[in-house]
Amino acid sequence: MDWINASVSPLKDLIGFLNKKSKTNDIQKKQLIMELRNNLNVFSNGFLNNTSYDNVVDLLSNDAIQQAIKENFSFKKLKAGKIEAHHVFDDRNKKYIGWNAERLTDKIDEKIVELKNIKKMNNGTLKHVKNNISLMMSNLYFRMKLLADFIMSER
Repeated sequence: MDWINASVSPLKDLIGFLNKKSKTNDIQKKQLIMELRNNLNVFSNGFLNNTSYDNVVDLLSNDAIQQAIKENFSFKKLKAGKIEAHHVFDDRNKKYIGWNAERLTDKIDEKIVELKNIKKMNNGTLKHVKNNISLMMSNLYFRMKLLADFIMSER
């Protein structure tokens, strides 16, 4: 998880912001923000403790996303508008310019489900799989970080 090294410091600020932002009366919005915060914490602590991808994937959650979808939650409540260039702090996320919070959240959910399924298909481990798990995990992390940056942005 060396790819996370450069973004650990700004991650602490994002997690702190998400903690404050989660204090809302909108239960679904609160659950989504808390889930994003918790997942970013899993990556941060996983990196600091050199945790295996197997353990990180086990701790990632998409329950709040699934529940919000079932209840037809308007993801505009997370952040209205579209991701613009000034929201993107990592070059690898430039491809998401023009996306909205719902589309990005859907992509995050898809990747969490995919990683959990790959693990299940391989006897409960991500070791020795043919997929590039490191790349998949880094893509997931940077998508979640982008969503947090987007939510945090003033406009």
